[in-house]
Amino acid sequence: MTSPQRPNLIFIVADDLGYADLGCYGGRTPVSPVLDGLAAKGLKFTQGYANSPVCSPTRFALMTGRYQYRLRGGADEPINSKSRGSTVLGLPPEHPTLPSLLKDSGYRTALIGKWHLGYPPSFGPLRSGYEEFFGPMSGGVDYFSHCDSSGRHDLWFGAEEKKEDGYLTDLISKRAVDYVQRMAPGAKNGTPFFLSLHYTAPHWPWETRDDEALASQVKDNLFHLSGGNIHTYRRMIHHMDEGIGWVMQALQQHGLADNTLVVFTSDNGGERFSDNWPLVGGKMDLTEGGIRVPWIAHWPAVIAAGGVSEQHCMTMDWSATLLDATGVPADPGYPLDGVSLLPVLRDAGHRFHRPLHWRMNHRGQRALRDGDWKYLQVDGNDYLFNLPADERERANLAGREPERLDAMRAAWQAWEASVPPIPVDATVSLGYSVKDMPQR
Repeated sequence: MTSPQRPNLIFIVADDLGYADLGCYGGRTPVSPVLDGLAAKGLKFTQGYANSPVCSPTRFALMTGRYQYRLRGGADEPINSKSRGSTVLGLPPEHPTLPSLLKDSGYRTALIGKWHLGYPPSFGPLRSGYEEFFGPMSGGVDYFSHCDSSGRHDLWFGAEEKKEDGYLTDLISKRAVDYVQRMAPGAKNGTPFFLSLHYTAPHWPWETRDDEALASQVKDNLFHLSGGNIHTYRRMIHHMDEGIGWVMQALQQHGLADNTLVVFTSDNGGERFSDNWPLVGGKMDLTEGGIRVPWIAHWPAVIAAGGVSEQHCMTMDWSATLLDATGVPADPGYPLDGVSLLPVLRDAGHRFHRPLHWRMNHRGQRALRDGDWKYLQVDGNDYLFNLPADERERANLAGREPERLDAMRAAWQAWEASVPPIPVDATVSLGYSVKDMPQR
């Protein structure tokens, strides 16, 4: 199957979603009928990863198609509200991005949802290739007050703050539907669009659309410190899934669904209430639960229904894929680290060798996935796992396979020498994780 013209693109990112939260990835509760349907009618990746186990570094990789370590802002894990006013911690406007390259080639571009790549006036979506923006600049905001963890209002329309009532997940979904409807005439006449649809769900604060009355009773914007529960968390996923369904209906109504490449993923592994089974660990960890995430691709004009791929990939590979699918070259001054997956989209059985590298300031973590094997270092301790035999990373084979361990350690060190070192002033925002917050 081949696409008759350049596709429209919708790149959907959930926030802190666990690997097995969705039904199509083994979820134990039916919370994602829309996404499960997209997987059934498209292609599901079982060995796909995020570029980082925390939010903003993964987003640097998505925007640039390169390892996040190449930019100063990608070294902080992650950028937090204390970065307001910084001229360093953010995505430099002069750096080519996925939206800027697409925009320059004739695409309409919009970000609806979370930015989390630095604060105005030095940084922002409109300075990095997006024509439109609606959403929060920071990491996590309250779903009703739209205030960040410091109590500061953080909802924007373009370059201006915007007060708007409503549950944030629904506001994001409705804006996305509106964007598709407005772009449809141009898309039919040869002007395709790229929509980044970046939800904050199911990131804390754990609030459903039915919690507005309770949220309004809580003073000082401390609702996000409540303990939450798994039922609320799952309901939040369902709200997001519903919104994605609204967007898909808009595509169908305007005859755009067949030639729109829809990609869905999470920015990192899951948080407190996530289901990562059979993986261990979560957000902040380079164990599988912190970095392996769902990847679903739906593009009826090109992708055959019902495919499952074990191709190894990470976030920046999808940036390269979208450029390849649209015929847009990368800027030669900023060569991509990502590798296009377009051959896999065209043939789910296609496989190629793809080593994946990670580095984390937190606990001195490092990791390399190379074929069946994974090298991991945490707190100065080396581990070696055969993942097909041991996805739970329980049998450390470092002692049994010393030569393989040495080779993989050397391969990681050679890669690490190819990217800038961790700056001495880089911070690890441990308080960013709700696991480390005081509970009421």
